[in-house]
Amino acid sequence: MDYTQLAIFFTSAALIIVGLFAAIFIDNIIKKVVGISFIEEGANLLIIGLGYKSGGVVPILMPGMDPSWYAANAAYPLPFGLVLTSIVIGASTLAVMLAIVMVLYKKYGTLSTAVMLADNSNEEGEL
Repeated sequence: MDYTQLAIFFTSAALIIVGLFAAIFIDNIIKKVVGISFIEEGANLLIIGLGYKSGGVVPILMPGMDPSWYAANAAYPLPFGLVLTSIVIGASTLAVMLAIVMVLYKKYGTLSTAVMLADNSNEEGEL
């Protein structure tokens, strides 16, 4: 394992830890959504780090390349495909989370989760 891969692992761990802290301990619901986004990006970075190959080449076999050399030096393409899919899904879920935040703000008039949970003036199930 080289220093680049080690840096990727430490950075992804830091993103996940900061995201968990924000999602659990911060009262503002938008900051919680940003924290959840950090967790997702940390997981994506971890997957990229697992697929990283030092000195690897792009996993596209070009004309004139020796297939045995290519097989030994090409980066593994599956993690990159998984992360690309995860980014698209993450953007969609982020949009849905922000839409839910907008609805909650319209209902409660605040972004504080403590105020939302303490508000018993509205009947349950009514949005």
